[in-house]
Amino acid sequence: MRTPTPHHAPARAAVLRAIVTLICAAPAFMAPATASAQSPAQPRLMRAGDVDTVPVRDVGVRIAYGRDSLQFGELRLPAGATNEHRAPIAIVIHGGCWYSPYASVRNSAPLADALTQSGVATWNVEYRRYNNPGGGWTGTFRDVADGADYVRTLATRYPIDTTRVVITGHSAGGHLALWLASRRTLDRSSPLFGGTPLAVLGVVSVGGIADLREFYGRERNTCGNPAVESLLGGIPDSVPARLRDASPIERLPLGVPSVHIAGDRDFIAPMAVREAYVTAATARGDKARAVTIAGDGHFEAMTPYKAAGRAVIDAIRGVLDIPPDKR
Repeated sequence: MRTPTPHHAPARAAVLRAIVTLICAAPAFMAPATASAQSPAQPRLMRAGDVDTVPVRDVGVRIAYGRDSLQFGELRLPAGATNEHRAPIAIVIHGGCWYSPYASVRNSAPLADALTQSGVATWNVEYRRYNNPGGGWTGTFRDVADGADYVRTLATRYPIDTTRVVITGHSAGGHLALWLASRRTLDRSSPLFGGTPLAVLGVVSVGGIADLREFYGRERNTCGNPAVESLLGGIPDSVPARLRDASPIERLPLGVPSVHIAGDRDFIAPMAVREAYVTAATARGDKARAVTIAGDGHFEAMTPYKAAGRAVIDAIRGVLDIPPDKR
């Protein structure tokens, strides 16, 4: 079992500074009527349901990686992929506060489709959430781990390059994407240990939740439900070993680069909190950076025709060492 090291002290201090920054900035989020009367109204931010209506050109092939009805993924292959010219692949994980009514693979399908159109194969993974039988602790984690490892099996049937793999996830899926990159260092005694982790080149976290303890203090105002304690099976302070095994900031260093993208109007993954994680990661030797897109929010980043969505695609291609798509 991993135990905290003195290196976590700077990480925790950075997160505390981020929380103070957010508290101090709260009046800006709740502008008074006099200010709104003088300032132009900002456009409405996208919601999860808006992303679900974005058309996709390629619905992909639905393939089961386990026996449960929620253990499947959607595989999309780019044009021109052959056994002689295998395609790099992005493992895509949707968000939704680890709670099934909020999101499904349909929410991450527009990003997966756009990535495939730009030359990257995608494996858009469904998984059990904490309200599904067998989900939560430990099923949610085991599902995304098994789904990611299943890429090796896919590569025996489809032209996929398993040496060029990137993980990306949105919101709670960003948490799971970062966790996937860290799972190779899990102690063998951990309930989350298992399988043979697939090597990846990096992670692109899209409005991702990188610190479960920090997010626990904001979950009611963002998810609207007891998300973190439902995922862990207890509040963070009551299950410290689970927190150490499950929270990305507790598992630093990842050992691979990470990019953390969100709009400046994303209050689920605010800039200060993302930068606190980047500070902690770089202090532990990781390459990490935060990208903030002006005017966009939490769900714009999952919408390919929005500026934040295009930035996500470019970041994923960058991790794979593919030039930005100029289309």
